[in-house]
Amino acid sequence: MSSKPAQAVLEPARVRPWADFIALTKPRVNLLVLVTTVIGFHLGNHGGADLALLLNTVVGTLLVASGAAAFNQVFERDVDAKMRRTMARPLPDRRLDTGEATWFAFALSVAGVLQLRLGANALAAGVALATLVLYALVYTPMKRRSSLSTIVGAVPGALPPVIGWAASNGTLALEAWVLFAIMFFWQMPHVLAISYMYREDYARGGIRVLPVEDPDGRSTGFQMLNYSAALVPVSLLPSLIGMAGRLYFVSAVLLGLAGVVMAFRFARHRSQVRARQLFFLSLVYLPVLWVLMLANRA
Repeated sequence: MSSKPAQAVLEPARVRPWADFIALTKPRVNLLVLVTTVIGFHLGNHGGADLALLLNTVVGTLLVASGAAAFNQVFERDVDAKMRRTMARPLPDRRLDTGEATWFAFALSVAGVLQLRLGANALAAGVALATLVLYALVYTPMKRRSSLSTIVGAVPGALPPVIGWAASNGTLALEAWVLFAIMFFWQMPHVLAISYMYREDYARGGIRVLPVEDPDGRSTGFQMLNYSAALVPVSLLPSLIGMAGRLYFVSAVLLGLAGVVMAFRFARHRSQVRARQLFFLSLVYLPVLWVLMLANRA
């Protein structure tokens, strides 16, 4: 009797767990982490291109971010099981064991910090470690307790360009914190829009985002508008401190005003459609801003 059918049956069992381990790392989310890290690296690099340093920075940051994402799924496996958009993840679906997922997260995190320490510098490794701790051990458990967790979560979310800057520049200069501020204020309307779109799912999971605690959406719209308005002057800082030129300045004003208009429209008439429009604008806003900053570097 041929062994081919048995081999065909066994093959998916060998392959599938690796796909599940990869799913623990939230690859789509970490794509943004890598892009912003590379942006920070290039803006902080005032010498010649050091490809080995860039590679070590990207790999180390990816490993730490992947470890943080895996820890997040380990800690929220019970929550994920209650939410439609996450119940098919490897842990709530019982395709992976909690113990092996925890070790996987730990191994990735340690490897990433060591990669940054040995391949870049101690400063970049330290910022990455702070990002990991804030995301996995502070933000993640806080999501069940307070809607203020969104603000706390925006801090580790804004640190990847600082990692890149620290790796290439060896400092935490003012410019690095300007990049941090842009990421921080950009995240708030972006995340609030997502939270409004999936507020019923978050409520099922016991995640206390603002739209869950704000049924009519008034406070959510007010906060979206506030953060969108604050992002405009913050996004102009690169031109004001000599990081970028006039083209960037004008473009940042126009992009920022578009965000304010979208947030204002949502605040006036709150709906899924307008939350989704603001969300998609935020997806366009950030890469365009980064490209302009690099292209019009002062």
